[in-house]
Formats: sequence, C-alpha cells, structure tokens
Amino acid sequence: MKFHKTHTLKEIANIIQCEYVGDERFPVHGMNEIHVVTRGDIVFVDHPKYYDKALQSAATIVLINKKVDCPEGKALLISDDPFRDFNKLTKHFRPFQSSNTAISESAVIGEGTVVQPNCFIGNNVVIGKECLIHSNVSIYDNTLIGDNVIIHSGSVLGADAFYYKKRPEGFDQLLSGGRVVIENNVGIGALCTIDKGVTGDTTIGEGTKIDNQVHVGHDTVIGKKCLIASQTGIAGCVVIEDEVTLWGQVGTTSGITIGEKAVILGQTGVTKSVEGGKTYFGTPIEESREKLKQLANVKKIPEILNKLNKNDG
Repeated sequence: MKFHKTHTLKEIANIIQCEYVGDERFPVHGMNEIHVVTRGDIVFVDHPKYYDKALQSAATIVLINKKVDCPEGKALLISDDPFRDFNKLTKHFRPFQSSNTAISESAVIGEGTVVQPNCFIGNNVVIGKECLIHSNVSIYDNTLIGDNVIIHSGSVLGADAFYYKKRPEGFDQLLSGGRVVIENNVGIGALCTIDKGVTGDTTIGEGTKIDNQVHVGHDTVIGKKCLIASQTGIAGCVVIEDEVTLWGQVGTTSGITIGEKAVILGQTGVTKSVEGGKTYFGTPIEESREKLKQLANVKKIPEILNKLNKNDG
C-alpha cells in the first residue's frame, strides 16, 4: 500500500508514538508485507526468527520490537508491539469508510456495464466496460475490475484477509488495507469469495474463469486463462501461473507456487510448490501417474497377504 504522499520517519513515529533510529527526514512512501515490499516501504517484524529477513528485505523502514543495528541506508521504528502499530498505520492511512448507498458516489462504472438489483459497490471501486454484475454481489472499497467481466450472484470481492495473531485474550486481526484486482474477460461464478490483500493486491488474471463456491485468499495472484472448478479453496499468498487448471475441491496451503499449465486433479491437497506442465493428484500432492500406481498397489495388499499366508501354511 503506497501513501498518497511521501511522509518522513518522524511523522510516522509520531502517529504510532514510538522511538526511531535514522534521519528524522528519512522518506517513507508506503507500508507492505514482506513478500511485496519495495524501497521506501515499512515492514513489521515481531519475532527474532524473522529479524534478519525483515532487516535485509527491500523495505527501507523496519518496524521492530527490539533495538538492533540499523542496516546502512535504512531506518528503524522501535515498538513494543509492531503488530498493533502496523494496524494503527493501516487505520490512519486507509480508514474504514462507511456507505449509506448501494452504489457509492465515488464508484466509476464503465459504459455498457449492467449492475443487477441488490448489489453493493463500495467507495472508489472502478468497473470497466461491458461487464455484467448479477444480483446480490458485494464489491468492497477500492476494488478494480476490468472490461467484459461477469460476476454471478452472491459473490463477495474484497473481504478482509484471514490473518490473526494469537494473544492471551484471543485472536487479534491484522487489518487489511489492500485491494482486489480483476483483469479483463474474467468470469466469477456464484457464491465466490475473493479476499483483498493485507497491503497489496489479490489479482485474478485476464481470461481466467472461476466456478461457483470458490475461495481465493489474501494476496494470491492467479495468472491468465486459468480454470478453477467448484469448491476449490486457495490460501493466502499463493501464486498460480498462467493456464493452470484446478479441478473441484482442490485445497492449497499458503505461500506456494503452482507452475504454468499445471493440472491439479479433484480433491488434491497442494501441500508444496509444484512445477508447471504436469498433472498432479492426492494428499500429499504427487504427479498423478505415480499416485495412481501407488493406489493400485495398495489394492493388491490383501492378495499379497493371502499368498504369504498360504505359503506359511
């Protein structure tokens, strides 16, 4: 998430009331999670296991819960609770805006687009030309939709990321300040849920078609001309490259990559990254030919045991 203007390190420290290390005029352009940070971004870290990763990332401002040596060319924000203060910054720079109309006055809807009754279209949403938005679709703030997109009834674009920190009193949610981006010629079925990024974009690439009742987690990037069948669940921060096919009831873990033109057969659990151009099946996931051989061999176990028993007799 980039800010509308450049802020100084001192200004950011004043917002969250924390100490800082570095030039008070050090420029701050935005804030992002570690997998999407660029120069000028704030990244937060609150566990020693990840200190080095954050300090050596592309981010130039690190919100951290311990005074450490500051890498050259960077700045630190010292906080007793970086998770809490990252949320404070999200609230400050992208606060929740309530709406009292079904279609926000700040929404932009392109020529030839049809919006059926009972839809909700939030603040700063942009919808392209010749789209069809069926009834009871909810499109949250800041969502971008290209041309010739079809979204069927009951789908929700832009709900919060499923991202929590466990505390003694319960689970504390990391606030979502990102967006959903739908490119041209995408089809989205009924009752789909596509969560916005925590700070970045959840993206559905051009020409991809999504069946009914599919969930796409936060910050996931789906490539061009993919096919995703019903009841598939895609976790957060997944990369699905171009022309991938996911058949029904596929589930994925977070942070993995599915390579270009891979085919994932139904009810597979994608537990790790897989290369493109192959067909996969099963949980844990394997190439389908190998997995099917294993299943065929399992069926032979009773026959093998009977033969062993007869030989022992």
